[in-house]
Amino acid sequence: MAALAAASPSGDECAEEEEDELEPGLEEAEPEPGSAARAAGGSRGAVLTRRGITLRVLLRDGLLEPGCGVLSIYYLGKKFVGDLGADGAITWQETGQVFGSPSAWATHCKRLVNPAKKSGCGWASVRYKGQRLDQYKAAWLRRHQPHVHSEEALPSEGEEDELPEEEEEEVGDGRTPAAEPAVSRRTEERSRKPPGRSAAEQEPPLGKRPESRARAAVRYCTLGTRDAARSPQTLVEVTSFAAINKFQPFNVAISSNVLLLLDFHSHLTRSEVVGYLGGRWDTNTQLLTVLHAFPCRSRLGDAEAAGAVEEEICQSLFLRGLSLVGWYHSHPFGPALPSLHDIDTQMDYQLKLQGSGNGFQPCLALICGPYYAGNPGVESKIAPFWVMPPPEQRPNDYGIPMDVEVAYIQDGFLTNDVLQEMTLLVEFYRGAPDLVKFQELWSHDQTYLDKLKGSLASRTPKDQSFAHILEQIYGLLRHSS
Repeated sequence: MAALAAASPSGDECAEEEEDELEPGLEEAEPEPGSAARAAGGSRGAVLTRRGITLRVLLRDGLLEPGCGVLSIYYLGKKFVGDLGADGAITWQETGQVFGSPSAWATHCKRLVNPAKKSGCGWASVRYKGQRLDQYKAAWLRRHQPHVHSEEALPSEGEEDELPEEEEEEVGDGRTPAAEPAVSRRTEERSRKPPGRSAAEQEPPLGKRPESRARAAVRYCTLGTRDAARSPQTLVEVTSFAAINKFQPFNVAISSNVLLLLDFHSHLTRSEVVGYLGGRWDTNTQLLTVLHAFPCRSRLGDAEAAGAVEEEICQSLFLRGLSLVGWYHSHPFGPALPSLHDIDTQMDYQLKLQGSGNGFQPCLALICGPYYAGNPGVESKIAPFWVMPPPEQRPNDYGIPMDVEVAYIQDGFLTNDVLQEMTLLVEFYRGAPDLVKFQELWSHDQTYLDKLKGSLASRTPKDQSFAHILEQIYGLLRHSS
């Protein structure tokens, strides 16, 4: 894919990676009288610089020892563990893949979490028994070349840009381990369990806010570093990949039945709703296809009911041969833009959905704004977004919400699954205090039911054989409210 090719390291960014793959290189320098540098090089007093120090050199001179699980990388909440061979090769335990240098391994692993990553910063990122490898490289220089001029001991090209701030501390040596996202083993055996949001993570139901109180969105560039005083409900404008000179790292296609069901769900209540997306990820074409929506028929904060609903969704995914590929939620009377809370939640989901696989798999987020007064016409705004990790130089910034371009697939008919789910949703919200009163006026000449029908019209298949069933569902709504 062009997107991934564009993210491949090239030129100066690969300088260190290319050198690390080579046998130790000797840069020739004129020896000075009495120079101890002669001990490290050949007969001409060659000096081995940082660029030429490889794992084989460190193993040969006893600074490192081969071993299982002695190498590790912590990156954006993910941990990778590797074995160090006697020949300096790194074997990633998760997949058995072999890498010739720390930079090659680090680049591969980091791109699984962040496909926009250009280089691995391997010697600063990979740890040997808890200590960064570049510290062993520096120790080798102090031991073997104590009189090398400072300019000769400078980091090699690209190495000076290695920033450890993004890395998380590793367990051991009295350090506090970084918390890894919990991934259920039971879910990995099926289609991964939908990552539910706990009561503590949830936004307060939107029905409890004054509907007339609009939340103004801010531009990402105005946020800066995380600020505890900033409201997590602050809405943020999404950024296009083109605006930052990047390609979208994956393609997306969404079934119209998915949009119809989540739009229907979002219309039913004045409170926020949540659901999950099932589909397939094709690594060859880099295409994420969203084929099924799974509404959560549970109330926010009801952890017991949420657990049962998520288990049911997990079973449904497994039986249909689908994978969990994302989630959706609503902003009933607000714009379809992510809040700071939504951005953090999406970043967490992106990491969790990586699971134990060795390939990048995207996680898509959709926001539906059914009753936002700023929408043109009656059709709900449904906005897809994905979060790019913050720049490594600013690890305490918020993730960047990116606008995702999507291709929409018009289904030929409504499936029985969709119709049954719509009926179950009506039954679930029947009599609820925050149920939308569909017989009341939404505008001067349209009821809320008219608004719902108008929004679903563009997402309804041209096949009208199910029209009478939809009318029955609309009749249930009128009766329920």
